[in-house]
Amino acid sequence: MSIRTCTVLFLLAAVNPAFSQRIISPDVQTDGRVTFRLAAPKANEVQLQCEGVPGRKMLKDDRGVWSFTTEPLTPDIYAYSFQVDGLRTIDPNNPLLKYNLLNTDSQVHVPGPATLPWEINDVPHGQLHRHFYKSTVGSDERDFYVYTPPGYDPAARHRYPVLYLLHGHSDDASAWTGVGRANVILDNLIAGKRAQPMLIVMPLGYGTMEIVRGGWQRVRNPELWQRNQDKFRESLLNEVMPQVERSYRVKADRNSRAIAGLSMGGSESLMVGLNALDRFAWLGAFSSGGLNTNYSVVFPALNEKANRQLRLLWLGCGEQDGLLASNQSLSEWLTAKGIRHTWVQTPGQHSFRVWRRYLAEFVPLLFRDKSE
Repeated sequence: MSIRTCTVLFLLAAVNPAFSQRIISPDVQTDGRVTFRLAAPKANEVQLQCEGVPGRKMLKDDRGVWSFTTEPLTPDIYAYSFQVDGLRTIDPNNPLLKYNLLNTDSQVHVPGPATLPWEINDVPHGQLHRHFYKSTVGSDERDFYVYTPPGYDPAARHRYPVLYLLHGHSDDASAWTGVGRANVILDNLIAGKRAQPMLIVMPLGYGTMEIVRGGWQRVRNPELWQRNQDKFRESLLNEVMPQVERSYRVKADRNSRAIAGLSMGGSESLMVGLNALDRFAWLGAFSSGGLNTNYSVVFPALNEKANRQLRLLWLGCGEQDGLLASNQSLSEWLTAKGIRHTWVQTPGQHSFRVWRRYLAEFVPLLFRDKSE
């Protein structure tokens, strides 16, 4: 949580005797409408910023509580925040957060049918494990998460394939579970026999934390960005993967390894995977961001021979995403090089509302025999 956010919350509590009273926000109604509320009697203007909802001014009642009710929203999970006299803050009445290293948001879940892949269902559930380790590459302490599928037994002889799943810039290693609901999606897909039981490894996606400590402007430093990607590759291949293969019952051949990610993690999955086809046969990149467009330099050995090794190369991006053009450009370059791949273009912005769907579409394609 930022210092500015903490300041806003402190001021709200200080000036509003009713701040500690129970205020229901967000209030999700049965038809999908959502009412947001914030107690701020001294504020002059409060605006709601919510995914899928144009910026809206909220109205204040005689108690000093600001509110706004949306039109019915499509079942999904939406990130939102408030602007209080120009200062951004989370919803103090809502414990559901979209944690982020630079800009934490609140989240609201508009529930939908059980068929939506991120809805929790009465199915067998896997487990999440969190590992901490000292990174020599990053010169820091860091973590990674591992999802093990239902029925995983560390004492059994059976071994599983593994997907290395990467987050985006400003997120941390918890993003794909805390926001993306990757574990819920896998539970549902495996229970429905739409995906092979597999492990998912979700590492911290930074080679150097310098790339995020300085704020958003650091991504515009090409030398720092490249160093971050190079060191991430080293950390993943030489630190995270050996730990996983020592600690878990995973298959250690290329046909049993996949790598995919979103935004920065999408670029990292391509940069690592396409330059290590001896290690990965399945690749996915969702709304890739920050990839050097001099593709012949980034992928110097990539040519038609890669088709013999690639089991899947899957690219996707939302039509309202500012990164659409660069992702289309990469797809066109791959086509010109004769590299077989899947290109998916769907409605949506640069958001987990797109990436949850992409994960649910991508995972069922993994680790299948060619005959399936």
